[in-house]
Amino acid sequence: MAKKSQVPKPPRNVQAPKRRDTPRARTNPLAGVPMWGWAAGGGAVLIAVIVVVVVLATGGTGKSVATSPITGLGPLATRPGGPKGPEGVAIPAGAALAPAGWLTLGETRDGINCEPIESLAYHIHVHLTIYVNGVARRVPYGIGIAPPRTVSPTPQGGFVTNGSCFAWLHTHANDGVIHIESPKAKTYTLGDFFDIWGVQLQPSILGPVRGHITTFYNGSLYKGNPRDLPLNKHAQIQLDVGKPLIAPQKITFPAGL
Repeated sequence: MAKKSQVPKPPRNVQAPKRRDTPRARTNPLAGVPMWGWAAGGGAVLIAVIVVVVVLATGGTGKSVATSPITGLGPLATRPGGPKGPEGVAIPAGAALAPAGWLTLGETRDGINCEPIESLAYHIHVHLTIYVNGVARRVPYGIGIAPPRTVSPTPQGGFVTNGSCFAWLHTHANDGVIHIESPKAKTYTLGDFFDIWGVQLQPSILGPVRGHITTFYNGSLYKGNPRDLPLNKHAQIQLDVGKPLIAPQKITFPAGL
């Protein structure tokens, strides 16, 4: 059975089996380095602006995404966040959009494999939010993790620690956090994730739901096919079917995600 070592805090007394010999460092190598120290004189301001633009366009890393302001959509409704789950990210109050799908051991879909242990050479996270007619729908835990699964019960909700194999795109909790854990650096797409989930995604099809999909990417409006959206590091994607449209939700990725 495949193993996963880290169960998010809290609680500290829940510990999954070890999956690697040494912990993976997740600190930012640029933390504490003043942006202005990268250049001298007037060039410092230009470099700072370039860095900010790149981060906004790509979600931190990966491919750029053409978006437009949301002002043309008119008034947007707001929804309160749910309680925080085991990864420190809010869990929507609504039901799952669809049951968690998976690959079998050794199966390949969209060039993505399901392997007995998690591949951590390329390890990033994305957040996905879904609303149907203004009602939040969950992205369930266990997508991309083949049964039999081990689900650790925590006070904040279930967290999948083990399964018979892990696809390179998967979910551990009901909070919408997509884990991209791949043996190589590659920009996967939202369509890849939905294919692993086993849920159809098209401009007017969202699993069992039919209707125009309004797509938000990092708080801006995306007018292309949602399948094509790149899963860039810390990208925040929201899919709204029907009305009312909900203002783009924003999370803060906890340390370690």
